[in-house]
Amino acid sequence: MVAQEFTVDLNKPLVFQVGHLGEAYQEWVHQPIASKEGPRLFANDLLEFLTRTVWWAVPVIWLPVVGWCLTKSIQMGNTPLQLALMVVTGIFLWTLIEYTLHRFLFHIKTESYWGNTVHYLLHGCHHKHPMDGLRLVFPPAATAILCVPFWNLVKLIATPSTTPALFGGGLLGYVVYDCTHYYLHHGQPSKDPAKNLKRYHLNHHFRIQNKGFGITSSLWDCEYVNLRFPRYSSLLVVIFVASSNDLIMDVPVHSENSDIYAFETCVINPFIYIKFACRDS
Repeated sequence: MVAQEFTVDLNKPLVFQVGHLGEAYQEWVHQPIASKEGPRLFANDLLEFLTRTVWWAVPVIWLPVVGWCLTKSIQMGNTPLQLALMVVTGIFLWTLIEYTLHRFLFHIKTESYWGNTVHYLLHGCHHKHPMDGLRLVFPPAATAILCVPFWNLVKLIATPSTTPALFGGGLLGYVVYDCTHYYLHHGQPSKDPAKNLKRYHLNHHFRIQNKGFGITSSLWDCEYVNLRFPRYSSLLVVIFVASSNDLIMDVPVHSENSDIYAFETCVINPFIYIKFACRDS
C-alpha cells in the first residue's frame, strides 16, 4: 500500500512502519482488511505476545476484582439497596467513559510519526484488522494501568464507603463492554435487538467510521443529535422506552401541526430501546 511515497509492508511487523505514513495514516488505517488472521505488530516475541488477548481472560481476571469491591463495600456497612444503586451508577458512568474514550481518544486525528504509532497501538490496529479475534479486548496489563487513575477519580466523587461499589460497578460495565465488543464481531445473534447492535457497530467499522462510537449501547450517540440526525434541525421528543416487542411499528407523534416526523431507534441494550422523533427541517 502506497501513501505519501511510503509503502506499508503487511508481511512485516507494522507498529514502527505506520508512523511514516504521516497525514496519509488516517486514510490508510480506516481502510479495513476483513481477515480473521491478524498481522504481526512487533518483531520482539514478548511484545507481540502482550498485544494478544483471548476474550475470556477479561471476565476470568476482572470479575473476581468486581466481587472483591462489592464484598468490601458490604463490609463497610452498605445495605444491599445502596450497593445495587452504586453498582448501577458505576455501570452508567462506564457507558459515558466508554463513549468518551472511543470518540475523543481512540479516534483522535494524528499525523506525526509517534502520534500515528501510538494511535495504531491503541485503536488503529483494530480498525485496520477489525476481525482479529486476539486484539478485540483490552490486554489485562493495559486495563490494570488504567484502573489506577479511574480508582482515584472515583475516590474524588464518592465517599470512602461507596467508592468500592461504584468502582466495582464501573469495572463490571467494562467487562460487559469488552465481552459485548467481541461478540459483536464474532458472534451470530439470533434475536433482532442483538442483530441491530451488531449491525450498528459493524457500520462504524465498514461504513460510517466517524459515527456510532457506543459499543454496549448507542445511548450517548443519541445524545449527540447533530451527529445522528444531520438532516433534521432539532430533536423534538423522546417518545417511549419499550421492549423489543414494541418495535414492530412506530408510534405516531401527535402535534399541533402536520409536520412529518422521522424516527430513530437508540439501542440502550439488547432489551431496551428509546425511540426519538425528529422534525424534518
